[in-house]
Amino acid sequence: METISVVAGNHAVSTERNGFVKIPWISRIGYGLADSSCNIVYGMINTLLTLFYTDYVGISFATVGLVMLLSRFFDGSSDVIMGIIVNKTRSRWGRSRPWLLWTALPYVITSVALFTVPQSSNTLQFWYMFVTYNLCTTVCYTAINVPLGSLSTMMTRDSHERDLLSTVRMALAPVGRLISVTFTMPVVRLFGNNQAAWVKAMMMWCAIAFALLIFSFLTCKEHVQIPEVTVAKANGGFQRNFLALVKNPYFWATLILWTVTCVHSTLVGTDLPYYCKYIYGNDTWMYSSLYLAENITLIVGAMVCPLLLGRFNKRDLSLAGCILAVVGHLLFLINPFSYEWAMAVTIIRGIGQAPLTALVFGMMGDVIEYGQWKFHIRQESLVFGGGSLGFKIGTGLTSAMISALLTGAGYLSSTTGGAVQPESAKHMIIAIYEFGPVIIWGVAIVVLLFYKLDKIYSKVMADLAEREARGEL
Repeated sequence: METISVVAGNHAVSTERNGFVKIPWISRIGYGLADSSCNIVYGMINTLLTLFYTDYVGISFATVGLVMLLSRFFDGSSDVIMGIIVNKTRSRWGRSRPWLLWTALPYVITSVALFTVPQSSNTLQFWYMFVTYNLCTTVCYTAINVPLGSLSTMMTRDSHERDLLSTVRMALAPVGRLISVTFTMPVVRLFGNNQAAWVKAMMMWCAIAFALLIFSFLTCKEHVQIPEVTVAKANGGFQRNFLALVKNPYFWATLILWTVTCVHSTLVGTDLPYYCKYIYGNDTWMYSSLYLAENITLIVGAMVCPLLLGRFNKRDLSLAGCILAVVGHLLFLINPFSYEWAMAVTIIRGIGQAPLTALVFGMMGDVIEYGQWKFHIRQESLVFGGGSLGFKIGTGLTSAMISALLTGAGYLSSTTGGAVQPESAKHMIIAIYEFGPVIIWGVAIVVLLFYKLDKIYSKVMADLAEREARGEL
């Protein structure tokens, strides 16, 4: 394993011992494919699940929205709890890595269960949706995603290497969404365009997701090994950890930024199928092609980011991208009824989204080093657990808000998907897609304007190297 030199004052730090290692490409790809696996399933949940519930099972938007909203109260604590569990995990495979193996099978089983809603009473359907949704997202997805986030900081402490892990992860993450979301509607139509067809499609995607998680487990390895005695001596109890987390301004910044990227995916993924179906009059290929275009743009953009990092820091590159995303989407208002114009805007917006989407996990890794520098505590799992909590609350509330808005506008659910929507519902579908992304990326711009960690990061790492050379955290 190649090591990366870190010098602090007159002290040369044993870089390999402290985790300053260069990650081989097989491990980078394996790490990224874990997120591909997650997005094969979670991409479906964030985009097409609502359409499935309303137009294939016949459940009202109000019921779907209530399930999403109530689930957030349970989901709210699961990420932090999982962060604590990961922090206390000790196994021959490390702390984060084994969870990819332990939760792979439960995750795919509960994912298929989401689509086996019984055709029975409204009450039974509500409770079935609530239980399966929370088993899949609150329990199983959390038990994969929180360890996956903290795994990058346990594979290496080198900021550039973490940036590469982040960009490879976010270049491969959309591949999972492309597999499931882009091809689901054609596959569903091929299998009969009914509920059973959705179950068959989901079983196909879950088989792929399971294989990718196992591959990730086999190819990733934890290298950061800070002595347990040093960590235990410095970290203290839960109260000290909690206070250090909430006092870390860059934790809140990256939490919001991660949430922005996920809320955008949820908003566009939820509303755009209805937009294509009821505004463009096409529920076959238009949504898939727009989704494909945005995600291919994100993949290409993520691959370009490491080249640009040689000239720009993470904050400046992300800020420029967010500004482009807002300006690009505002162009949509010129002609919101043209599919071709929507395609052009989607590509421009995707170019703008790419930097923050690719780099946000690298930024969260830097937050962990800042927290150790400021508070003498390392909080890999809590930082990513808290971040996961933020994005899931954000995406859940987004789904619930869309459901409430469309219900209030008079949207009609139908098991055949053939309901004629009132003009009020169509206007709401248009309004959500026109203005939602502008608001979301505007929030990211504001946060990035106040983000200054990149400017002091070299000092942070130099100070930490000196401390650790003395056996201090």
